[in-house]
Amino acid sequence: MTVTTVAELEHAWLAESVRIATRNVADGGGPFGALIAQDGEIIATGVNQVTSALDPTAHAEVIAIRAACQALGRFKLTGCVLVSSCEPCPMCLASALWARVDRVVYAADRHDAAKAGFDDRAFYELFENARAEWEVPVSRLSMKNGFAPFDAWLDRSDRIDY
Repeated sequence: MTVTTVAELEHAWLAESVRIATRNVADGGGPFGALIAQDGEIIATGVNQVTSALDPTAHAEVIAIRAACQALGRFKLTGCVLVSSCEPCPMCLASALWARVDRVVYAADRHDAAKAGFDDRAFYELFENARAEWEVPVSRLSMKNGFAPFDAWLDRSDRIDY
């Protein structure tokens, strides 16, 4: 079958992300797969490696973003699409935004993930509350030289803005 439209491409990429997620489960990993595509081609893929890498940030989307940046030799993924087997959690969504992907598409949503024991909804709900209501305290402590790293950054004429 020849893929000709963006919708057909995205469905093919979604099928691939679901396939690699399912394979990852068979290999003992988590049920998440993602890929980065550009100009109709898959640039990189990623699967959940949280337990195998002992890394809570090793979500499929983050792994795919890291691999795509290495493959393309740049830290911005402008012109790329993030395709995931499941709706990205807030960390992965923020990573995609920082990577400057053009769009994100996914198959299953956060409610489907919750049915399987992956309740990312709790994080989405947390961010809707004031920090004072959070179970884990997150607070700012003012320091006299707290802006020093930013001063150093702003003083560099050779900095690479991102």
